[in-house]
Amino acid sequence: MDEALAVHRLHFAFTITFHYLFPQLTMGLALLIVILKTLYVRGGDVRYNDAARFWGRIFAINFAVGVVTGIPMEFQFGTNWAEFSKMAGGVLGQSLAMEGVFSFFLESSFLGLFLFGEKRLSKMGHWLAAFLVFLGSWLSGFFIIATDAWMQHPVGHEVLPGGAVALKSFWAFLLNPWGLWQYWHNMNGALLTGCFVMAGVGAYYVLIGRHEEQGRLFLRVAVLVGALASIIQLFPTGDMQGQMVARHQPTTLAAMEGLFNTEKGAPLAIIGQPDLQRQTLDNPILIPRLLSFLTYKRWMHEIRGLNDFPREDWPDNIPLLYYSYRIMVGLGTFFIAIFCGAAFLWARGTLYTSRWMLWILMLSVPFPYIANTAGWVTAEVGRQPWLAYGLYRTAQGYSHNVSSGNGLFTLIGFMGLYTVLAILFLFLVRREVDHGPTGAGPLQAQVPPAPAPGRG
Repeated sequence: MDEALAVHRLHFAFTITFHYLFPQLTMGLALLIVILKTLYVRGGDVRYNDAARFWGRIFAINFAVGVVTGIPMEFQFGTNWAEFSKMAGGVLGQSLAMEGVFSFFLESSFLGLFLFGEKRLSKMGHWLAAFLVFLGSWLSGFFIIATDAWMQHPVGHEVLPGGAVALKSFWAFLLNPWGLWQYWHNMNGALLTGCFVMAGVGAYYVLIGRHEEQGRLFLRVAVLVGALASIIQLFPTGDMQGQMVARHQPTTLAAMEGLFNTEKGAPLAIIGQPDLQRQTLDNPILIPRLLSFLTYKRWMHEIRGLNDFPREDWPDNIPLLYYSYRIMVGLGTFFIAIFCGAAFLWARGTLYTSRWMLWILMLSVPFPYIANTAGWVTAEVGRQPWLAYGLYRTAQGYSHNVSSGNGLFTLIGFMGLYTVLAILFLFLVRREVDHGPTGAGPLQAQVPPAPAPGRG
């Protein structure tokens, strides 16, 4: 691989991986905050409103860092991937512009109202602000996923004489079947992150005996929503996303499964180590015929192996793809066990006294971040060697005038700046968690109350 290309790929991989640590929590918390506000509006229990305010402050910190780390990625299309921008800008510019104009401004505007306008809004008005923050957040996710889905499965375009592509059907592009299932799988993964963070903070409060009543509320909401979300992540969203890969990216499927030779009734490899030299899977644990059934719903369906495809079309890092896929699936399986087990204990009335489960929930907070990152690594490494699958190769798309030295210099700079941002983020979140959910937190305490009617 060209040295400059490798640096540009590493640069974008670092910035987007770090950035996505934040949107996944904002998108997950957005729905949970709406649930908390709905429970408050319907039942009048002020504890739900205090909980919504608390998580709104965590949301705001997360949102701010997400914005700061997201803006550089837009510029990287021009600085690091200029050739790809010239080729595909006529298509991808549509969804990226819509994400900024429609969803980002919707989310940011009503976030301000939600955080600082509660005393000026009715109960339903404040609920509506929370809902519009949720809508903006999830619309933002939709437009970004639509962009990536076109790179995974290009539809709705035409190739112009000079090699660039132009949008031919806006609705075909926006309603790409790959994108619809990828969207629901991704957003449900974000919801799982929100549930684990909320459950983890709730477990922490119960374990240390502070803000215990709110901790129990956090646990109840997060565990019940998380149990449902963990199952949906497996079926139907994960199942249908797997079928999309089998149908449109058969080379990726073979690499994900370490399948080198075509087989009828192909087995599913639970674990094993891909050996590229000998083109085999070492020390495998296999379930006979299950891969054929999961992907095509037929036990003896033929699955094409990597050797059926030209070597230049293979993903260029098969071990990374193979292991990241198994990390994602393995953690997803544990999530079902954890949340369903916690929901069972809650139904029996023993969740809050089961310290072993509270410790599991608290210590599990990093794992949805790892699972979501592994899922995106699977998707993006699996797409290689293409920027737009089957249409435009990665080696064609980088900025040929930006040297590896220039790319490495800026990458080191980003690493330093993002380290400072990460420390600041952890400090602010820790401060909010220490302050707790009761009353106005540090963020709201800085804003003076509205003047009484009739006074200046």
